[in-house]
Amino acid sequence: MQASARVTFLGTGTSHGVPMIGCTCDTCQSTDPRDRRLRASMFLEVPGRARLLVDTSTDLRQQALTHGLHQLDAVLFTHAHADHILGLDDLRRFNVAQGGGVPCYADAATWAIIRRTFSYAFDDGPREGGGIPQIETHEISGPFSVAGVAVTPVPLLHGRMPMLGFRFGDFAYLTDCSAVPEPSWPLLAGVRTLVVDALRRRRHPTHFSIDEALEVVARVAPGRALLTHMCHDLPHAATSADLPQGVELAYDGLVLDVTVDLR
Repeated sequence: MQASARVTFLGTGTSHGVPMIGCTCDTCQSTDPRDRRLRASMFLEVPGRARLLVDTSTDLRQQALTHGLHQLDAVLFTHAHADHILGLDDLRRFNVAQGGGVPCYADAATWAIIRRTFSYAFDDGPREGGGIPQIETHEISGPFSVAGVAVTPVPLLHGRMPMLGFRFGDFAYLTDCSAVPEPSWPLLAGVRTLVVDALRRRRHPTHFSIDEALEVVARVAPGRALLTHMCHDLPHAATSADLPQGVELAYDGLVLDVTVDLR
């Protein structure tokens, strides 16, 4: 069984965001709203059924206010780098709004780092003031479903660090990666809308360059591909003009219609 879903890009920038603090380059000074990139995150909604957030970025509060996020059925974590987890404390507001904990999904290595980073949310020690995010921890060890939506984790490499992309039906989201291990390619077969990391034009040890991302796109052969997690080296208009047909730069606030599998 399948259902229509809506994907919203909450952030499409690298860990520094765009504009970067103290930078006066043309992209950071641009008046094009597509050149303003919060830290990478996306929201998938199946109307009336599921609201899924991928990563609690450093900018989660601003993203939630901008896009009217009021409730979450789950959070899925790709990995535990700061720009993808440091908004976790903002889940406290969702706890109040929906009257309970938020189910959160991550692999074992990611949970180990989150537990250290947010020890106050997991330990049993005495506290003097301050709220505690209420989260329900679930470990990803293979395909799973959440709020009735089938999710296929796609193992990736971020430099030497294993991390996860996610596939939902005909849509796949692969942020913060520099390699797709050979066993993961079959998990992307038949994807019609692909989102993939493309930090800049020059090569980088932990992220795809544009050319490397285009190689991934060519192998997956989706109908539509979007690039994300971009630094200020990629001005939106000029970069978009150089991309092949069917490939485009994502931007904050972009909305896509996709199809997900239900369970």
